[in-house]
Amino acid sequence: MAKTFRPFDRDQILLMPPSLHDWVPEDHLTRFVADVVSTLDLRAIEDTYTEERGYPPYDPQMMVAVLLYAYCTGTYSSRRIAAKLVDSVAFRFLAGGNQPDFRTISDFRKRHLAALAALFEQVLRLCEKAGLVKLGRVAVDGTRLKANASKHKAMSYGRMAEKEAALRAEIAELLQQAETADREEDQRVGADRRGDDLPAELARRESRLQKITEAKAALEAEARARAAAEGRPADDARPADKAQRNFTDPESKIQKTSDGFIQGYNAQAAVDQTRQVIVAQHVTPSAADAQQLQPAITAILETLGAPPAVVLADAGYFSEANVLALTEHGIETLIAPGRQKHGEPVPVAEPGRPPKALSPRDRMAETLRTVRGRTLYALRKQIVEPVFGQIKQARGFRQFLLRGRQKVGGEWALLCTAHNLLKLHGARATA
Repeated sequence: MAKTFRPFDRDQILLMPPSLHDWVPEDHLTRFVADVVSTLDLRAIEDTYTEERGYPPYDPQMMVAVLLYAYCTGTYSSRRIAAKLVDSVAFRFLAGGNQPDFRTISDFRKRHLAALAALFEQVLRLCEKAGLVKLGRVAVDGTRLKANASKHKAMSYGRMAEKEAALRAEIAELLQQAETADREEDQRVGADRRGDDLPAELARRESRLQKITEAKAALEAEARARAAAEGRPADDARPADKAQRNFTDPESKIQKTSDGFIQGYNAQAAVDQTRQVIVAQHVTPSAADAQQLQPAITAILETLGAPPAVVLADAGYFSEANVLALTEHGIETLIAPGRQKHGEPVPVAEPGRPPKALSPRDRMAETLRTVRGRTLYALRKQIVEPVFGQIKQARGFRQFLLRGRQKVGGEWALLCTAHNLLKLHGARATA
């Protein structure tokens, strides 16, 4: 007996819905993004369009909605976004049938990156109004993300000095060879040869020498600035031989990850426990976390007007200055003063209050040995680490597209804004 299947005909002429709204379910994320963007203040973008001649530009509200929805769904490349505007119903709904090409999308993102990054605060306030942010317990952590540069395009200061000397010697030798060749040609064919053309090998070496000299000078300037900030004589400051600079993205640095070393940035996030909303974010090229804690708390105070009740952070953030600064804001601070070996049992604190004479480090260690301290600190991983997992694993963001700390910071802000939009959408769906 022959099986019966549902009929299909690729040549069937269809009467398409008269409205794009008929294509998208009422509770779809794309409708939610469109509704939220319609409430945002986009004047920082809109006011830049002052040219009245020529064809009108795409509406910033439409472009912002498309970009935010793209980041919510793990679509980051301008070419992939342009393709989605052709073959995705959700994207076509957001764009109202418009199909800006990838160059237009890329240029819009680059031109308005600072304004797009500032949308993080507007969306965060929407999360707060919706009750998704309580500032009871906030966990701070960082994740390392690849820069748009290869670590093999970096060179240490010591290696730069060696290579600089070698290149100068090679250039001198090539110039001598060129001069000798010119004299021989003058004798053979006359002295009317133009003689101002630069041999390819010489041009290549001079270009490399210029890049290395500039990178070396930048490292030396950083060393002088660091010395001045620390109150040391700046004139004699010299970079360590292992200090590195990348030629593709000079502001990126070598970062250690669980999978080895990468050329990248340290992306920071402070996450509220209530619904895992990101309440502060920034990017730094520094691999060290200790100096990133106070800027995160300051950002929370400036945006939301109040400090968290409790801040949780791992040992990388510990310093006595951090503990004292957060305590002055009335924040209960739980930061591991040292790393604990995996599987090593945590000693239980003695009953009663710790002695007043203890240093901030010893007092913190004693606090984390109490039942309450251990219980609170155990929340740190489950508050902040799933957020990085959602961004890097679920939505597939593994490498920045842009170069330079400022542009990379704008990208990270967009990612965090999309994360918070998804939390807001999820809360509405379960309300």
